Amino acid sequence: MARLATRSEAVAISYCILGVDPGSSVTGFGIIRAAGDDVEYIFSGTISSGRAIARHVCLREIFTGIARIIAQYQPTHFAIEDVFYSKNPRSALVLGEARGAAILAAAMAGLPVFEYSAREVKQSVTGNGAADKSQVSYMLGKMLNLRELPEKTDESDAIAIAMCHAFKRREWSVAAK
Repeated sequence: MARLATRSEAVAISYCILGVDPGSSVTGFGIIRAAGDDVEYIFSGTISSGRAIARHVCLREIFTGIARIIAQYQPTHFAIEDVFYSKNPRSALVLGEARGAAILAAAMAGLPVFEYSAREVKQSVTGNGAADKSQVSYMLGKMLNLRELPEKTDESDAIAIAMCHAFKRREWSVAAK
């Protein structure tokens, strides 16, 4: 029979979280490790496919790039920005395809997938759901003791998504079902 972990045992459990900010030409990713109240920056970057290549090639690049990151860093959780409503249906469709490629890579690796709105991510990182990207990046630098802030907003957004997930860990077991 399984037993529940004690509070001290639960604090010692470490989670590796891959956050992803999907995009049609640039997809950001950020990896953090969370244990108890401690959060540590591991690695981040972007997967760039460019606008000049065919969309199916871009989707393959996103899928294979995320799959490689998963294989290398072995995350335990996958968090991605949720769908937002766009005035341009074509933009929303293209973004949905990029999200699908990234989510498929996580699903193929057996990772639980969690989705967060941009407002929810900003709220959890800055305390303001309407914060601008520079505020999010600044707070990430402070919270994670980063020597340099990420140059690309896709990268800092992905780290923020991972941080949001770490902050919401009490909700994980409910959302993963």
